[in-house]
Amino acid sequence: MSHRIPTPSVPAPDIVRCAYMEIVVTDLARSREFYVDVLGLHVTEENDDAIYLRSLEEFIHHNLVLRKGPLAAVAAFAYRVRSPAEVDAAEAYYRELGCRTERRAEGFTKGVGDSVRVEDPLGFPYEFFYDVEHVERLTQRYDLYSAGELVRLDHFNQVTPDVPRGRAYLEDLGFRVSEDIQDSDGVTYAVWMHRKQTVHDTALTGGNGPRMHHVAFATHEKHNIIQICDKMGALRISDRIERGPGRHGVSNAFYLYILDPDGHRIEIYCQDYYTGDPDNPTITWDVHDNQRRDWWGNAVVPSWYTEASLVLDLDGNPQPVTERDERSEQAVTVGADGFSYTRRDDGGAPAEGFKLGTQL
Repeated sequence: MSHRIPTPSVPAPDIVRCAYMEIVVTDLARSREFYVDVLGLHVTEENDDAIYLRSLEEFIHHNLVLRKGPLAAVAAFAYRVRSPAEVDAAEAYYRELGCRTERRAEGFTKGVGDSVRVEDPLGFPYEFFYDVEHVERLTQRYDLYSAGELVRLDHFNQVTPDVPRGRAYLEDLGFRVSEDIQDSDGVTYAVWMHRKQTVHDTALTGGNGPRMHHVAFATHEKHNIIQICDKMGALRISDRIERGPGRHGVSNAFYLYILDPDGHRIEIYCQDYYTGDPDNPTITWDVHDNQRRDWWGNAVVPSWYTEASLVLDLDGNPQPVTERDERSEQAVTVGADGFSYTRRDDGGAPAEGFKLGTQL
């Protein structure tokens, strides 16, 4: 187990929410077809090298940047902070941690002003910004509304070898824990953490990392997600549906996981819950509760545990991937036949201690 990341003496930046992700794609035209024509994200601006996309309810310039490059990877997990002064706070915070930082008054992407990017202690490229170009919020543009409309950027999910180390670091940064997955030995397999008043702005999944597990967009209702499945089937790209649709136990959300042309994983997500009260309880799931990942008890496909996107350093080079030392969630919950064996009565799980009736 690696050492705890020190807590800086200077205040952490006041983070409002996850705001956008910048991903590198190898074929910009194919990616545009996927994100715009299939998923219906709205183009704010585009050129030969990048496409800036936003969801229906967004008023800032973009929630997703597709940037053309030679290697599919993630260039930035970007968070909006509460004021311009908080960009200064972020820069000071990470400098004290000894992390590499880069500040650009003109921003790193179109539509975003003064920003700082950092290589954080877990190896992820984080960005913090306040100044942004406002664009039309399309909430009442019903002429543009599709049956599978994506309305908000909801969260990131990051793969890291040492989840407790990452959890303590993000708690120092001001994130609060909504849910986690542990076992009776105290091994933590995943944790969900938030700044806005939902289940998470980011999650840490235990595995080889740093890598990006997924970026998630919310819909209004689950029928929007079913429409996306129907559309992908009609377009004969159902092989890009990796997992779902289904209902998570963790977060309670209705979900779908799909893969873009480069293999970046996108979650479509709705119906989680409010977490804004200061005494909002943390829900801990036993790793052997077969309903934690899928409320209906469906098995998790192995690729969901093993595949993820590389992340880049500030020079655009892939960060080296470190293997997880502790046992993996897949190893303790998925049998050789690819199916979960941790049901209540099969010997793989305790008779008591599950969420239903004990944590809510």
